[in-house]
Amino acid sequence: MKFEDWEPHYTAILDYFCFERTDDEEAARILADLADRDDIDLLRSLCSGRTVTVCGNAPGLAGELDRVEGMVFAADAAAEVLHNHGIHPDAIFTDLDGATDIFIDVNRAGTVMVVHAHGDNIPLLRHWVPRFPGPLVRTTQASPLPRVHNFGGFTDGDRAVFAAEDLGAKEVRIIGFDLDDRSVDPVKRGKLFWARRLLHLIGHDL
Repeated sequence: MKFEDWEPHYTAILDYFCFERTDDEEAARILADLADRDDIDLLRSLCSGRTVTVCGNAPGLAGELDRVEGMVFAADAAAEVLHNHGIHPDAIFTDLDGATDIFIDVNRAGTVMVVHAHGDNIPLLRHWVPRFPGPLVRTTQASPLPRVHNFGGFTDGDRAVFAAEDLGAKEVRIIGFDLDDRSVDPVKRGKLFWARRLLHLIGHDL
């Protein structure tokens, strides 16, 4: 998704959550300075003309793993569920709030870390990004920077879907998403609302 098409939705999200755009922009600049590599071509090769299964971290994910097909993209802590079931994710989309040392291990083995900057994860960026030894792609929800991309999307899961679509996937399958989870706090409920709304924009109705 081109940024000019994404920006109205981003502005609406900022207003909905009372987030500050300047904070997102500062986080993106910091992320840009934390590494000197950009493995976007590798991520594109995982998507282009392929089937991609995006795995969210809903509690029911483990029961849906028989639906995995093609390339496997994990939303944040879903990577640990996949790892524990012997499935190696091809990419992990994360703002790092679910990061563990497993992320370092799978990144060393070739998993692309797609690390997202937003206004309140700067300490996590500084802690984790220098520790990743393998392929890295950086993203922002604000204006893209050189080597910091914006494919559209807001939560880890829907950002993975947006990226797969933007980078030419033949088919995107979605598992492990529970956008009707009423057990979560109001902020998380708002994020699930936006995930559903954004996925609808690109033809995925959950």
